[in-house]
Amino acid sequence: MSHEDLEIASTFGAYFALVLVIGWYAFRRTANLSDFILGGRQLGSGTAALSASASDMSGWLLLGLPGFAYAAGLESLWLAGGLLLGTWINWRLLAKRLRIFSEVYGDALTLPEYFANRFGDDSGWLRGISAFFILFFFLIYTGSGLVAGGKLFESVFGLPYIWAVSAGAFAILLYTAVGGFLAVSWTDVLQGLLMAAALVAVPAIAFYDEGGFGSGLARIEAINPNLLGLFTASDGSALGFIGTLSLMAWGLGYFGQPHILARFQAIRSIDDVGRARLIAVSWVAITLTGAVLAGIAGTLVLETPLETEDREKVFIELVNLLFDPAIAGICLAAILAAIMSTADSQLLVSSSTFTEDLYRTLLRREAGPRELVAVGRGSVVVLAGVAFLMALDPETMILDLVGYAWAGFGAAFGPVIILSLYWPRMTRRGAIAGVLAGGITVVVWKQLEGGLFDLYEIVPGFILSLVAIWIGCLTDPAPRAGLEAGFKRALEGRTAIGKA
Repeated sequence: MSHEDLEIASTFGAYFALVLVIGWYAFRRTANLSDFILGGRQLGSGTAALSASASDMSGWLLLGLPGFAYAAGLESLWLAGGLLLGTWINWRLLAKRLRIFSEVYGDALTLPEYFANRFGDDSGWLRGISAFFILFFFLIYTGSGLVAGGKLFESVFGLPYIWAVSAGAFAILLYTAVGGFLAVSWTDVLQGLLMAAALVAVPAIAFYDEGGFGSGLARIEAINPNLLGLFTASDGSALGFIGTLSLMAWGLGYFGQPHILARFQAIRSIDDVGRARLIAVSWVAITLTGAVLAGIAGTLVLETPLETEDREKVFIELVNLLFDPAIAGICLAAILAAIMSTADSQLLVSSSTFTEDLYRTLLRREAGPRELVAVGRGSVVVLAGVAFLMALDPETMILDLVGYAWAGFGAAFGPVIILSLYWPRMTRRGAIAGVLAGGITVVVWKQLEGGLFDLYEIVPGFILSLVAIWIGCLTDPAPRAGLEAGFKRALEGRTAIGKA
């Protein structure tokens, strides 16, 4: 190993050590399942905001999005804009009400449990179907994080891909299984700050070295003017309505992401939501802008264009070219932070769903707190192993995996969450129909291509889920008066949590 590799490795080692210390401290604070899943609902505004944002963005923010911007140019701003708008609306519409409703409806720790309590699902069908889709799409999502980790370790240290994926999986697994939600949330704060610093520094230095931002854009225009067009692809073809809508529609996904919504459930008080929203939206705006500019800067800085399968390594290539090994190690650790901040949250939510919504509900209703925490930690290990097997193909594109899982969650759960918080007459049958319609549409639409089927699958999935909910509620003989009365009590219960 070269001297430069040793410096980078030492930076990674210091970062790992700090994360494990946080994990151990969180382990000492975890006494029951509520602590393990939601940290006892005691997250402050800053921690909730940075944890939600960092767990949202994942390794695709420093690998997938810069790679897309490198290939597509300013077209990528449509995707970034949709995500920024989705972040703001999600915090504005859902955060307070979900914090209130999840506690008032039986102190629900997971989304399936909340659905069951909100709609009086004694049969277990709604809870079971929701748990299935969470586990299915999170395995795909977590697999994307392990692919990102594999590409990072492979590029930096020259490890064989399988060993690179193994190293990333082990690091994430260790502190997530030990520390639970508190470890994940506290490390997300560290990781979020590190990600933001790297995404400001890399494009700033890249454009500075090229004579400034204006000079850099002029050179890009000379290389390929299509990269600076909002409505043109890099080959000069028109982006079109379907292409633009597909990129903006990423913002719809926020309303159904369990690992983000868990932060809303865990925030200490609804009085903290406004401050948290400001922090979260500011962080997202800064990091998305930095990621797009980093990808565009790659066109200037890299003398040899990257092949299609390597474009998601553009940020890594920039870091290695622009900085000495010590600083490069910190920036590369930011990529690892992005990967870990999402994969740990995904594993934890999957583990929570298995433990709370399957194990305790179907297998061991009498299970005690210690047993449930042990099952939760054990399921993290098993789920990480399954995601590891899904990540073994080195040619997998991170953005493709993220987009698929993001659409699945957004369509299956987004409409159900929104209407459960705002429509008093929504019923169990409507909720089941919405989850099934959204999830199945995404899976089927993903397999089709050409014409209308080039539209991002979250759009038809979201629309059909809304239609299915409406039809399901119209045909449901459930006693609506009782549901409406419960809804009213939930809103009245906000005084115990803070002022709405």
